[in-house]
Amino acid sequence: MKVTTKKAGFAGLAMFGAAALLAGCASAPDDSGDSTEAAVDFLPCMVSDAGGFDDKSFNQLGFEGITKAADELGVEAKTVESKDETEYAPNLTSLVDQGCDLIVTVGFALSAATVESALANPDVEYVIIDDAADNDFDGTVDSENIKPILFDTAQAAFLAGYAAADFTTTGVVGTFGGMNFPTVSIFMDGYKQGVDYYVAEKGKDVKVVGWDGTDGSFTGGFEANDQARQTAQALIDQNVDVLLPVGGPIYQSAAAAIGESGREIALIGVDADVYETDPSVAELLLTSIRKGIDVGTYEAVLAAGNGEFDPTPFIGTLENEGVGLAPFHDFESKISDTLPDELDALKASIISGDVVVNSYLAE
Repeated sequence: MKVTTKKAGFAGLAMFGAAALLAGCASAPDDSGDSTEAAVDFLPCMVSDAGGFDDKSFNQLGFEGITKAADELGVEAKTVESKDETEYAPNLTSLVDQGCDLIVTVGFALSAATVESALANPDVEYVIIDDAADNDFDGTVDSENIKPILFDTAQAAFLAGYAAADFTTTGVVGTFGGMNFPTVSIFMDGYKQGVDYYVAEKGKDVKVVGWDGTDGSFTGGFEANDQARQTAQALIDQNVDVLLPVGGPIYQSAAAAIGESGREIALIGVDADVYETDPSVAELLLTSIRKGIDVGTYEAVLAAGNGEFDPTPFIGTLENEGVGLAPFHDFESKISDTLPDELDALKASIISGDVVVNSYLAE
């Protein structure tokens, strides 16, 4: 277990759609200092999953969000990195014992531990990223003091699939994930739907390998290791020239496999704009499927610090800008001239409901 207490120091965060996110949450405190004084005893805390806060992905974005909120509130955030799943419950217990007022847990892997902790500590407020906190599957959050922050990434992944289908020259695009959990497969599902939509609209022969709509290629974890590299290699061997890895740092293993292949294969990032968070793979990135994790976390922590915690679940969509597609960056000169306008029109059609993207969060 690694514990750090850090006052905010991140500037220039990618605050896309901040005003649209988490309706009803508090705005930033003004320069008078009144809000800061009111929140001086507020202690926001965070527990990572096994990926750690330097995963260039959703743990890092969550960390940036809580750190920015703590800075505006004039408090310090306490953050704890988990080495593996055996540390989730003990880390939560430790933070409760240290007097945390709000605990943010990062990732669906912490769902059971979060619910257990929240039920045992009803006076503590919880935010969970990427999970509905509905472990009994009755359609409601399992504890009234938990706010789920979720993202219908299938919508943005649909756009990425459409772009991949337009870009491919081999006619084969691929995807693989860490584990077959809904928050992973939702990317793969949207991606495949986007490819299939492109095929139906354009008549181009493109197939998806690595996901059939129910099952596919998974590494069994969320580490950048040889298993992840081999999984990527198996798809590369099927002649893919666009590859979507879903599962934190496993994209690094995919990048290594691409490098070893000697072929021109484009990578699609997830969660953050990976072009910005990890320049080491920037030249490979066609685009990234983004979640507003940093913004959602920031808004939820800021609201709680101002005494306005709202447990109502938030679901990020294209409409509220909670999800989106990153720029094409170095690939702007390589994509077709018509693709940007087609994606804009497709985004509008998804928002209007004229194009339906299926996912477990769609309803």
